[in-house]
Amino acid sequence: MIPSLKLKPNANSRVLTGHPWVFANECIELLPAAHDGAVVECRDRTGRFIGTGIYNSKSQIVWRRLSRDRVTLDAAYLRTALERAIARREGLGDFKRLVWSESDDLPGVVVDQFGDTLVVQVQTLALDNCTALISELLTELVQPTEIIFRNDANIRKLEGLPLEVHTRSGATWEPRWVKIDGLDYWLDLQGGQKTGFYLDQRLQHAAVAKYAAGKRVLDAFCNQGSFALHCAKAGAAYVCGLDSAFDAVGQAKKNAERNGLTAEFVAANVFDWFTAQREAKPVWDLIVLDPPPFAKSKSALDGALRGYKEINLRALKALAPGGLLATYSCSHHMQDAQLREVLAEAAADAKRRVHVIEWSHQPADHPVLVTMPESEYLRGYILRVE
Repeated sequence: MIPSLKLKPNANSRVLTGHPWVFANECIELLPAAHDGAVVECRDRTGRFIGTGIYNSKSQIVWRRLSRDRVTLDAAYLRTALERAIARREGLGDFKRLVWSESDDLPGVVVDQFGDTLVVQVQTLALDNCTALISELLTELVQPTEIIFRNDANIRKLEGLPLEVHTRSGATWEPRWVKIDGLDYWLDLQGGQKTGFYLDQRLQHAAVAKYAAGKRVLDAFCNQGSFALHCAKAGAAYVCGLDSAFDAVGQAKKNAERNGLTAEFVAANVFDWFTAQREAKPVWDLIVLDPPPFAKSKSALDGALRGYKEINLRALKALAPGGLLATYSCSHHMQDAQLREVLAEAAADAKRRVHVIEWSHQPADHPVLVTMPESEYLRGYILRVE
C-alpha cells in the first residue's frame, strides 16, 4: 500500500488549486525518513486523493506532484514523460531546453541540448535514484554522443544529495568551439557556469540586435558576450561589454576574436561603472541589462527591487535621447507587475519619457506551468527612452 501524506485541516495549500508542491508545515505529520525518495500519495483534510508525488522529509518541499492520478515512478512513467517533453519541442532546433522540471512532469530534472550533447541536472532525491534509467532513455530517444550530468548546484544539498559532475561515457567532455545562431562560442559544458550557456535568451539576442546597426551599444552583465557579439555582427558602430567575472570577460574577448568581430570587454562591477560615469554626457544608443537574479529567495525580494530600480535608473540616465534600453529579470520571485513598477519609478526619477517597444518572457522550450508561478522566471522589456 502506498503511504499517504495528509494536509492540515486549516492548511491553505496551493496544491489544492493545482500547484505541484506541498511544504512540510502544511502537513499534519511527516512520514518517516525511510520514505525519502519514494512515491507517496497526498490527501486533503477530508482524505480526498489529491495526487501522486515524490517525497523527501529532508526538504522544505516535502512532496512534489508527479500526477493527479495514481502512478508509479518506473521506466514506463519516465519514458512517457520524456517522450512528451521531446514532442513539445519539436521543430525548435538542436539547441534548446529539452526538459523543464515540473513543467514536464519530472520534478527537479533539467535537460539542455547542445547539438549532439545533452547536459542534465537532477535536483530531487527520487529522480536522482532514477539517474541510470533517465540516462538510458535519453540515449535511446535522442541518441546524443554524450550526456553530461551537472549535479553540482547547491540546491541538491537541500535534498540531502551530494554535488558531483560526471559523463555517461566516463570520459571528460573537453571544451570546444560550438556554433550557436551563427556565432562560435567556446563552451565548457562540463565545467562552465550552470549548463554552459544561457539558452533562454537566444531569441532576445536577435530581438535586440535588429536595433543595433550604427549604434553605440553597452552590454552590461555580458557574461560570454552574446548580446554584444550579436549587436556587433548586426553592424553596431561601437560595442562594449561589462562583467564582474574576469573569466567571463576573457571568454567574451576570445569569442569576439574567433568570430572576427570588434567589441571591447571590460571587467567591472556594473553598478560601480555606472556610478563612475554619472557625470559623463549620455552617449549610449542601446543598453542591455541582463543581470543575474537579484532575488534568490522571497525574503530578498525587497532588496532586489531596490537593486533593479537603481541599475535601470543608472542605465536610463546614460542613454542618449531616443536610445533603447533592453532590460531583463531572471528571478521568479519578481512578477511582471513588480518589474513594470520598478521601470516606471526609474523613469520618473530619471525624468525620462519611456515607451515599451517590446515585451518578452522565456521561450517555448522553457514552458510555464500556469498553476506554478515559480516555473516563470524570465521577463524583459525593450524600451525607447526620450
